[in-house]
This record gives sequence, C-alpha cells and structure tokens, in this order.
Amino acid sequence: MNDSQKWFTLFVAAGLGWLLYLLAPILMPFAVAAILAYLGDPLVDRLETWRYKQFRLNRTMAVMLVFFGIIISATAILLVVIPTIEYQIGVFIEKLPSYLQWLNKSVIPTLQTYFGKGIRPLKTGQLIELVRHYWQNGFAVTESLLKSVSHSGAVVLGWLMNAVLIPVITFYLLRDWNELVIKVHDLFPRRVAGTVGRLAAEADTVLGAFLRGQFYVMLALGLYYSIGLRLIGLDLALPIGMTAGLISFIPYMGAIVGIGMACLAAILQFQDAMHLVPVLIVFGVGHSLESMLLTPWLVGNKIGLHPVAVIFAVLAGGQLFGFLGVLLALPVASVIMVLLRHIHERYTFSIFYSDGPHL
Repeated sequence: MNDSQKWFTLFVAAGLGWLLYLLAPILMPFAVAAILAYLGDPLVDRLETWRYKQFRLNRTMAVMLVFFGIIISATAILLVVIPTIEYQIGVFIEKLPSYLQWLNKSVIPTLQTYFGKGIRPLKTGQLIELVRHYWQNGFAVTESLLKSVSHSGAVVLGWLMNAVLIPVITFYLLRDWNELVIKVHDLFPRRVAGTVGRLAAEADTVLGAFLRGQFYVMLALGLYYSIGLRLIGLDLALPIGMTAGLISFIPYMGAIVGIGMACLAAILQFQDAMHLVPVLIVFGVGHSLESMLLTPWLVGNKIGLHPVAVIFAVLAGGQLFGFLGVLLALPVASVIMVLLRHIHERYTFSIFYSDGPHL
C-alpha cells in the first residue's frame, strides 16, 4: 500500500467517524437492531439445520421464530419485570421509616458504644424525603414515561418510530445477516481480504464472548438471583437480583455488589443478622454456577476483554456518544483489541523489534 492509499484510507476512516458522530441521534434503532440480530443469528443458523423427517426450516421461517421470541421477551420485560421492580422498590420505600427508626434505636447505640459518640443518629425525615424525591424523579420509569408521552407529541412520535423501526430492522438484518457479511467481505481488496477475514473472525470470537455468551450468563444469573432472593423472603429480590446479574460481565463485580445490596436489604427488612446466612448461600451457589457451569458452557474458552477495558470502553462510549456509545462500546473495543493484537504481532516480527542492524 503506497502513501496515497494510506492517506486515502485514513481520510475515509476519519470521515466515517465524523459522520457517525453527526448521525448519532438517529442511529439508536439501527444499533439496537444490529445487536439483537447479532445475538439471534447463531440461533437462526441452528434452527436452519434442524430437520424432522422431510421437514426443515428455511432461513425466513427460522428468523420468524427467533424474531417472535425476541418480541415476546421484550413484551414480558415491559409488562412484567419493570412494573414488578417498581412495586418492590415502592414497598421498600413505604417501610423505610420503620427501618430507619430501628437503626436509630438498635444499631446506632451499639456503634456508639464501640466507636464513640462521633456516630450520630440518622435524620430520618431528611433521608426519607431524599429517597422519595430521588425515586420519583429518577427511577419511576413507568410514571415518567407516561408523563413525557402525554406532554410531548415529539416524544410520542419518537417512541412510535423506534417501536416500529427496531423490529423491522431486526427482522431484515436477521434474514440477510450471512449475505451482508459476505458482501462486506467482498468489498475489501483481494490482497488484504484474507487478513481482514482472519481479524474479523478473531473480533467475532471476542465479541461473541461478551454479546452472546456473557449476555446469556447475565440473564441466567439475574433470573437465578431474583428467584433465590425471593424464596428467602427478600422484598427487593427482583431489582437486586437483576442488578447483580446484569453487572456480572465484570468478574466478581456482580457478586460483590449483589451481596452488599442484599445484605443491607436483609438487615433492614428482617432486623436480624441470622438472615444474612441464606443471602450468602444464594450468592455462593450462584457464583459456583457461574464459574463451573454457565461460563464454561455459554462462553467457553473465548478470549474476552479485560475488566478494566470493559469499564473504560463503556464510560468512554457514553461520554462521546451518549447511550448509543454505551451500546457500541463493547463491539468497538473488541475490534480495537483485535487490531492492537495484530499490530503487536507484526511489531514483534519486525526488524525494528528484532536484533537487526542498529541505527
């Protein structure tokens, strides 16, 4: 590749990056649809290979089955999971005054005995008002959505457009995913097509570990933690369980955060340290399931991103492109990591790195 081609390639890459930045506000449904299609494509491929006697599914029929599965799952989340989380948090807030009163009467005096009078009783009134204000303005999902929709025609139009566009784009991407991959591969010059194909396969391996395998691990852990905490009687079982599951893509972070939140909720609700034992058992079994069953089965030995790289990628993407950047952070980070690995490999085999002639 001569200098003019290199500059042209750099110019095109910079132009595409700037165009992406300008179009970020309208790319959200396309990004969501692309992620859903990427998650669902392996299942579609498996359904295509399924046969019963002379009957087999073609690509369109397999896509329709996976597509309706996605629609049903999304509808269940909107109609069941989110209202349940709101209800459980609302119940916790209603009981919060009695929890804080117990802390002031039982816990604070004990802490003062061991650590001195520097520990003061909690100002229950201010804390309750702060929590209620934060909940009403930050976490009342259904209420805030209904208010915004009822007061803004633009919001109504935006939600309707996304509600229509995301399923439509997801369906067509799922149906034509393999053909799109082949066409994109055919666009590259033949002298670099082999290298691009190898890098793309490596990027798919890394990306698959996070957007496919790790996604299923997160959902499985969230479901397990929610059910387990509910069986021991914890009021905040669903929000704590789902939170612990969804941040489990960072090793140990889901278990640590989940244990902390669940222990605090158990102490406040049951006001007895013995109820911490079932909480620890739930998370201990969950961590064992993750390390010995879920991760080996769903993720396997795929090389994933370092936890620090994951955190940085998500924060950087959110800072640069908002929620769209958060969605695209891991795919972009996976590709960058593969490119850096390829550059490092070429560097270690270069004359500059080896014991060649010194300058």
